[in-house]
Amino acid sequence: MTQPPYATRSDSIEVKMRLLQQAYSNGRRDLAMSLLESMKDTLQYEKQRRLPDSAPLSCAGEALSTRDLPDAWRTWAHGWSWCKVLELHETAGLERTGEPVNIAVAFPESETTDLRREVRVAIVDAAGRLRQTVSQVYHESCERGERHCRLVFAVDLAANSGATVLVFYGNDLAELPRYTTDLSVTGEGWGLDIENDHYVANLSRQMGQMERLTYKRDHGLTLFAGGEGHGEPPNIDWAHDYVPEGRLHKVRVTNWAECPNYEVVRGPLCVQVRRWGFPHSPGHPLYTPSRLHIDVTYTFYAGLPYFFKNGRMDILADGQYTIRDDEWVFSGYSFNGTVWIDHQGKLHEGEIPEQHLQDLHGVGFFHGGSKDAFIALRLAHAAENYEHLVSTGIPFDYDGHGQVWARYPAGDNKIGAGAVLTQESAFLIAPYEGAGPVEETRRRLLQPVQVCPGGKPTAAATENPGRLARLGETDSEGGPLKRAIWEAMRETKDAMFYANDANVVDMGYIYDVRLEEDVAHITLTMPHKGRPRHGFIHRPGPTPHTPLSNRLRQIDGIRDVVIHFTWEPAWTAARVTSQGRANMGLESVD
Repeated sequence: MTQPPYATRSDSIEVKMRLLQQAYSNGRRDLAMSLLESMKDTLQYEKQRRLPDSAPLSCAGEALSTRDLPDAWRTWAHGWSWCKVLELHETAGLERTGEPVNIAVAFPESETTDLRREVRVAIVDAAGRLRQTVSQVYHESCERGERHCRLVFAVDLAANSGATVLVFYGNDLAELPRYTTDLSVTGEGWGLDIENDHYVANLSRQMGQMERLTYKRDHGLTLFAGGEGHGEPPNIDWAHDYVPEGRLHKVRVTNWAECPNYEVVRGPLCVQVRRWGFPHSPGHPLYTPSRLHIDVTYTFYAGLPYFFKNGRMDILADGQYTIRDDEWVFSGYSFNGTVWIDHQGKLHEGEIPEQHLQDLHGVGFFHGGSKDAFIALRLAHAAENYEHLVSTGIPFDYDGHGQVWARYPAGDNKIGAGAVLTQESAFLIAPYEGAGPVEETRRRLLQPVQVCPGGKPTAAATENPGRLARLGETDSEGGPLKRAIWEAMRETKDAMFYANDANVVDMGYIYDVRLEEDVAHITLTMPHKGRPRHGFIHRPGPTPHTPLSNRLRQIDGIRDVVIHFTWEPAWTAARVTSQGRANMGLESVD
């Protein structure tokens, strides 16, 4: 049955803006606040459905059937129907070990089921054999017959070498991959603890700023900022913020009582925490300016002795602002030396000559005895619609407290509406062994591995040991039983949708199906945390609607069902299948 269109069931931003104006004009401020929240929900839906800003590396038309692969590869990849071929090139003359390659990729929706479950990445080794490497899918979207995502995978490359990579997809029996990794994350929302073999990073439970950093060496140095801060929790990262004209107060993201907007990515290779919104005054809500919008992202990777921070500041009103886009504070004097990097990428120790003060491409501290160090490798610092960008940020002693650096990218100049300030830095915590390793790390980050679409590969070994599929991921090993489970789950509805075929599969609630002999393990979620009581979907016992657990126990070969509920990753509208969108009357978002 054809469902009514989306517009008859929800309201557009334009409609809500009109209602908002009416409510505000009528003095209905409570109603106006509710309408603002509803507008935010609509924007969230549109954001989940829209195509990403970055174009995919390989378009949907470049798929290669696994039937066309060389025999040994086809056998190794049995269970997967399609692949994309990528070519990697190391052009900087640097050896790469465990280096993450992070790209945007698009897949035809007709050839995929769930990218998180089915995408696998294999590298062709020197002998012409396929070898699976750790990979991760995130930031999925679906529009106009394509599924888009970010794909990150780890590679090892010799200097000035290349490699062929195959990205496999198209296996509806695939299970969520399980990789061995040193990257782990605990906590909820933006208040996370992220750990790899080199460090433990603690993000503030209040607003997500970097609060502490512990080095995983023998003595385990912890970087922290002590004291009461300025009323907010003290963090080692104090940017981004600004002082408006007249210098009444600082307006800062660290004054957020909670993040107004955030996104979190968690996985075996990459953890990312992005927060954005307007910073708050110390007297919020006495003053609620919307003049500088701030967007900040931390990114952590497996196996690397550094992490990244990206920042963006959009100036929405003309003014003379004292803007700070980089400041780090360390209590206790853990370091006894300073370093800085010039525009040629050369690292120097000691004081910064005056002629370099306004053009720094890295700053940091180190300890000559312990070799502990914290060095900012400034990879990018740019401005749009603004001509006076300053790349300074001088390390100094915070008398009686510790060590600090701070960067004021606009200096004392006025800055106009429409200006945008952006930055990317990597923060290196590897033991300090002089200039060479630091300079090489910065050069490696500034000259990443190049990736481009490849053609049909031919140089393959006659034998390829092992296989891509795990037990249960092919038709010959549990496939028919798993297909029966997926079909049965399409009979299980979300009973809160009265008039639609809102089954749990097409709504995207099911994240994984795994068999352990005659026990089915189902990983599922719910669309939002306003509905935390998910048991009605799978509770045992007679009900007007056959719950999931009961329905699956009716399948020959299934003795029991174990439900694993999760909020991670959060459900989004991109998970709804094409059939689900038709069932729900959803329209495309332009």
